[in-house]
Amino acid sequence: MAPATGADGSAGTSRGHRNRHAGLINGRSDQRPFHQRTTDKEREMTQARRARVGIIGLGSMGMGMATSLVDAGFTTWGCDLRPDARQAFDAHGGRAVATPAEMAAHVDVVVSVVVNAEQTREVLFGPQGIADGLASGSVIVSCATCAPDAVVALGDELSTRGLRLLDAPISGGAAKAAQGALTIMASGPADVFDSVEEVLDALAAKVFRLGDAMGQGSQVKLVNQLLAGVHIAAAAEAMAYGIRGGCDPQVLYEVITQSAGNSWMFENRVPHILEDDYTPRSAVDIFVKDLGLVHDTAHRDKFPLPLTSQALTMFTQASAQGHGGDDDAAVIKTFPGFGLPSHAANDADTGEEE
Repeated sequence: MAPATGADGSAGTSRGHRNRHAGLINGRSDQRPFHQRTTDKEREMTQARRARVGIIGLGSMGMGMATSLVDAGFTTWGCDLRPDARQAFDAHGGRAVATPAEMAAHVDVVVSVVVNAEQTREVLFGPQGIADGLASGSVIVSCATCAPDAVVALGDELSTRGLRLLDAPISGGAAKAAQGALTIMASGPADVFDSVEEVLDALAAKVFRLGDAMGQGSQVKLVNQLLAGVHIAAAAEAMAYGIRGGCDPQVLYEVITQSAGNSWMFENRVPHILEDDYTPRSAVDIFVKDLGLVHDTAHRDKFPLPLTSQALTMFTQASAQGHGGDDDAAVIKTFPGFGLPSHAANDADTGEEE
């Protein structure tokens, strides 16, 4: 994997995803002369030199990341409390365990895909945590959305144990995780990046190197989550307003996605509303958490974020109404008189709530 920096070493340049499957060149079978092809022994030697990777958290994102690593040829361990998740990972060719401690002796790169800083701390330093069992020099890649100062504290604590941290939040959703096509926004020492670049290449289409300072990856992720949450809340408000005004929901969606008011979140989330499908791809409570982090870090510095504050109120209200585990598009249910799209015309005429 080429480092994600420009020729002048500037940070923030992305690099494209490469086909990682053995024997394939741009999706075609290997047409090189036989004597130039990779032999089984060479593949075994490459495998032996590669990092042994553990994924902690086989949820919607972690499972896709873990299977991408298996598909890329890495010996990959996966940890999850849920037996069904472990069975699914085993079936894909991974090696599944129930606790982080069980994989410690078998891995030298740990990718933590949990919810927040508290869970990250638990899987590292808790009673069944992995940190005490890792060899000195091992790397932890932290993908949770965290406050920057929490990541700095984790890095300091790991360094006292001879372990290294890469602050590496992720974006892209479950589908891109399964394709090995995430965006990773990461910060940390150059030698840590270099030691895990093949792992990152298997996981991501774009890796942004954001400098050596621990916490910068998390700060950029919080900016992303601010925008994502505000855009989802705005999309829900716009659709509720249009439906209340008598617009055909499907036609409204088609018009807006071809107009200046469109956003990636509008285009991605509104179909969940149109299909009345709130199966969580990313849940309401995720944005209660993430926008709460954004709000708290800004409040500490007395920095006003009025749009974030309003979006956080909307997601919190949706959660309080029982939609916390639903897809984040369910924030639309906070609007008075909102009904399902199939009932929108009746709702608009009578003003009755569902």
